[in-house]
Amino acid sequence: MTDAQAQLRYPTADRDDVVEDLHGHQVADPYRWLEDPADPRTQAWSATQDQLARTWLDALPGREAVAGRMRSLLAAGSVSAPVWRAGRAFFTRREPGQEFPVLYVRDRDGSERVLLDVAALDPSGLTTLDSWSPSLEGDRLAYQISVGGDEESLLHVLDVTTGELVEGPIDRCRYSTIAWMPGGAEYFYVRRLAPELVPDGEEQFHRRVWRHRVGTDPDTDLLVHGEGLDHTFYYGTRVSRDGRWLVIEGSPGTARRDSVWIADLTAGAEVPEMRQVVDTSDGYRVGAWVERDGRLYVMTTLDAPRWRLCVADPERPEPEHWTELIAEQPDSVLEAVRWFDTGDGDPQLVVLRTRHAVSEVTLHDPATGERTGEVPLPGTGQVTALTSVDEDTDHDGDRLWIGWTDFATPPCVHAYAHRTGEVALDQRAPGAVELPAVHTQQVTYRSLDGTPVRMFLLSPAAKPDRPRPVFMTGYGGFSLSREPGYTPSALAWVAAGGVWALPSLRGGGEEGEQWHEAGMREQKQHTFDDFHAAAQHLIDEGWTTADQLAISGGSNGGLLVGAALTQRPDLYRAVVCSAPLLDMVRYEKFLLGRTWNDEYGTADDPEELGWLLSYSPYHNVAEQTDYPSVLFTVFESDTRVDPNHARKMCAALQHATSSDPAKRPILLRRETEVGHSARSVSRTVGLATDQLAFLAEATGLILD
Repeated sequence: MTDAQAQLRYPTADRDDVVEDLHGHQVADPYRWLEDPADPRTQAWSATQDQLARTWLDALPGREAVAGRMRSLLAAGSVSAPVWRAGRAFFTRREPGQEFPVLYVRDRDGSERVLLDVAALDPSGLTTLDSWSPSLEGDRLAYQISVGGDEESLLHVLDVTTGELVEGPIDRCRYSTIAWMPGGAEYFYVRRLAPELVPDGEEQFHRRVWRHRVGTDPDTDLLVHGEGLDHTFYYGTRVSRDGRWLVIEGSPGTARRDSVWIADLTAGAEVPEMRQVVDTSDGYRVGAWVERDGRLYVMTTLDAPRWRLCVADPERPEPEHWTELIAEQPDSVLEAVRWFDTGDGDPQLVVLRTRHAVSEVTLHDPATGERTGEVPLPGTGQVTALTSVDEDTDHDGDRLWIGWTDFATPPCVHAYAHRTGEVALDQRAPGAVELPAVHTQQVTYRSLDGTPVRMFLLSPAAKPDRPRPVFMTGYGGFSLSREPGYTPSALAWVAAGGVWALPSLRGGGEEGEQWHEAGMREQKQHTFDDFHAAAQHLIDEGWTTADQLAISGGSNGGLLVGAALTQRPDLYRAVVCSAPLLDMVRYEKFLLGRTWNDEYGTADDPEELGWLLSYSPYHNVAEQTDYPSVLFTVFESDTRVDPNHARKMCAALQHATSSDPAKRPILLRRETEVGHSARSVSRTVGLATDQLAFLAEATGLILD
């Protein structure tokens, strides 16, 4: 320990006498002033925290070793499955040494060329590629980029043949899908209303679906849908390949309750008449599209929390006319369905399911839904994409491309040949990488209420030989599933002799919608109970001890570890809490917070406020408690979760902890010009180095 570390002292933070009476609850908020980044007190306090964090983190042992290991593991790069349009294949690849993936096109003659490289657009490394979508003819590409982590998604269109910009940027397109019309002259997309047209504080909301003609002023676009609906609605758009049917999906915020509308674009009106198929108030989830056979395909949780597939006539699209094609399975979750022409006149449906978060793929008859075969996968991992050639491509018709990864396999592509039934590696990640010896397994433990929960373990050996430092992470929210995927930080931890753990917590989607509902709203404590039980299982089985157990989580996962450290400070030795939600009384007042109240509840409701106060980390910090080491990592350009959550929680913990700062520090690490999501490889290495070195020092793991 350096002298500077030994003399670590927290800055004084004013504790204002702010107490509100909320539905009879006296709710104290002494650090409310830290919500304002422009307050001189906040600025001075933050500057001191920056200095404290860097003093501690820069002196940690093993930093150079873990940074080198991370750079080596990330040098593997990545490659994505091709998206086919009229004989052209579009895909991304990141070579060793590149900061971001590059978008390529493979032309009909097999030659490849760069189509879009954000590092060339902006050598500063602050621009990221959010999404891209080629036209059906493969001659135009819509793409969206953001700058400085703001995720604002500026929309552009380029000419694929020449690489020249056709139009853009079109602003306010965050989270927009692009639905091309045949011919490439028009598309449907999602754009927010101009800020001057909406109430103050609602600039990130009020989305609408528009019809746009390429090359025209977007302010003259035709308003298609969204007027009069809840201002938090998100929308997705799809157009059938023949250009006849437009399908719009929508939901208020992140609520897992969907609405669906459909319109016949051949009816003659430029602004199509939308017909509602499903209303959000019906309370279930739906994904719908018109497939190549002309039928409306509907994936839904209606009467099927693990999802099922139905079909209908698009002219009679309501649920009472749905016919079940592929039934729900009791032990796996239906994730996706793709049309596969197969090249021999015998089209198939490719069905992706996950069984306890592990992917499996089967083939089915489109007419009957009957299972006709299985696509063998490379191992226990995750299918990231399923693609096949389109009807305008005259080769490789029997091939199905499979985007693939697992905990120790960088993103690559395999190809399934329908004629032979075999799967072979098609494109490996381009960089050579030396992987550590890792044993991967999935175990089952029981939570506090007896519910069985599964957990992935990465370790140097199949069984515990001695207690080792453990790095445990999780998410448990919004029906999002944490599936096997290439994880350099986990591999670096195991390479140093540690164990890495990922439990499939309630609140996630690993076991279907019921699993999600069992960890949301009034049942959110189940998520935390599952996490505590995972920790106890690792201790009981001899993998680790409480003094060697580190936890980490980001965003909703930051809420997870924030609740974990306040509920069971004795169970965890060190915590990394990244871009977290921590003040659950006021979370709706900042950035996108109000879109999450279906998941957590709202402080405006007396009963729901009680749920939130029961676990809100900021409100459950207790005086004179021996808290673990905590590193908050926040990103000043985050437009989803306001960094004020971490500022307030950091101040509260620094005030309340009885731990010696030189032994169990509580630190706040800030980054500027980066946001909640994508970041460059260099920034990824820098962040991981600080996080891993912090957790390793606390748990006794030697990074070399």
